[in-house]
Amino acid sequence: MRLSVALVVVVAAACAVVPVAHADGDPASDYLLSQKTFLPFDAKISKDNAAALNGIVADAHRKGYTARVAVISRPFDLGAVPSLWHKPKIYTRFLGQELFFVYKGRLLVVMPNGYGVSRGGKPYASGQRVVDRLPTPGNGGAALAAAATRAVRELAASQGVHAVVPPPASTSSSSTDDRLIIAAAAGGIALLILLGMGLKRVLASR
Repeated sequence: MRLSVALVVVVAAACAVVPVAHADGDPASDYLLSQKTFLPFDAKISKDNAAALNGIVADAHRKGYTARVAVISRPFDLGAVPSLWHKPKIYTRFLGQELFFVYKGRLLVVMPNGYGVSRGGKPYASGQRVVDRLPTPGNGGAALAAAATRAVRELAASQGVHAVVPPPASTSSSSTDDRLIIAAAAGGIALLILLGMGLKRVLASR
């Protein structure tokens, strides 16, 4: 009987602890478990700016420089830890510790007032020195995404990796498709004209 009661107490305690561990309300820590970048949904970051950041992070990864990036545009993006707003150096370590059991690599945080870089939840001094030389990101989704893209480029370059933003894949294919459609339309019109002329001749000969 005592063993059963003890078991119930242990299970109840475990159930009480687990929700606390996973209910920290920190959106970036949940998102970066499986993704390389976190971009707030309401930060008004355009598809082009998001593609540029995702593209350079992926290119750096292919070339041997791995990093995950969190863009924080306002206190709301920090979920249950809004006290870390405008504290990118502290938040990057906090976020790194949240991700530690899944990801122990480099982590870049970009806020309007600056950058934070950590590795495995600890300060990453060499990387921090690189981003500290960059201009202040500024407010707005476009400015933050551009600053994050620039920071990834400089961080990778500091390790001898030349990361670039890949050209939009859809641009050339889209223009090619447009040309094909225009050519097909022109050909169709020409065929209709020829058929019309032929029909007139047939009618005229009767």
